[in-house]
Amino acid sequence: MTVPVTGNGPAVAVRRLLDWRVRFAALGLVWGFSFLFMKVGNEAFAPLQVTLGRMVFGTAVLAGAVAVKRDRLPRGLRTWAHLTVAAFLLNALPFSLFATAEQTIPSMLAGMCNAATPLFSMLVSVVALSEDRPSRQRFAGVGIGFAGVLTVLGAWQGFSGQDPKGTVMALTAALSYAVGWAYVRRTLTHTGSSHLSVSATQLMLGTAQLLVVTPLFTSLPQTYPAKSVLSVLALGAVGTGFAFLIQYGLVAEKGPTIGSMVTYLIPIVATAAGALLLGETLSWNEPVGAVVILAGAALTQLRPRAIRKAGAAGQP
Repeated sequence: MTVPVTGNGPAVAVRRLLDWRVRFAALGLVWGFSFLFMKVGNEAFAPLQVTLGRMVFGTAVLAGAVAVKRDRLPRGLRTWAHLTVAAFLLNALPFSLFATAEQTIPSMLAGMCNAATPLFSMLVSVVALSEDRPSRQRFAGVGIGFAGVLTVLGAWQGFSGQDPKGTVMALTAALSYAVGWAYVRRTLTHTGSSHLSVSATQLMLGTAQLLVVTPLFTSLPQTYPAKSVLSVLALGAVGTGFAFLIQYGLVAEKGPTIGSMVTYLIPIVATAAGALLLGETLSWNEPVGAVVILAGAALTQLRPRAIRKAGAAGQP
């Protein structure tokens, strides 16, 4: 969480700038490494089990923060109904899709597909949010971004190379984030509850959804190797729970625009982690396509007086 800093001296200004940069980099590292943690978790557990573990540990962290702050959970059946939908779109579905996709594609490629989220967000906001107006620049950004998606997929060679199904699942996860954020903006903007309590409730409801589904489609693991167990623990407690607390403080101090820019750091970290720690390799078109996606996404975000709402506990 952000600790208020008082005073106007140069030392205070430097410390505030350093704190912001450190937390921004930490958030990018944590979310970038989430794709590696999913890959290692998949070595021993089914993707739904990896996602369930992630949700359980993430919920525990946020629930603890709510208890420490003596915050109250949201009230009203309508709010809880909307949070149930948000939990599915921002947590249960995309987390499960990314974990499943990583059974057949490298973790670094999954991280690159996550970079398409701003592109989908722009398209969804134009359709679903009346306050967002399209412009030539934003449409150009979408066109460039999806050219990057086709480059990642290797469209000119019949989508060969990496598993197309796994790549499409990862891109669908990015689309789910975009739809979820638009849904939150339309339905949960004025709940009267704090972002922390809303997000804790959202993760709790997503955990409940997975507790129902996971036993129906998976069986108990035969072994529990420490590497995979620790990866799922890190994915949930650090990559979901503490990551949101970092983002919450960052957005509170620097605004949602800075908070959303971490999206552009995630694929870089995911690629470095996959290459250096897992020995993953990519064809030339995948990193090139990822750069094109990021360029297009940046164009869609460059608009004056943008009003962006931070998604509640909804990144990788």
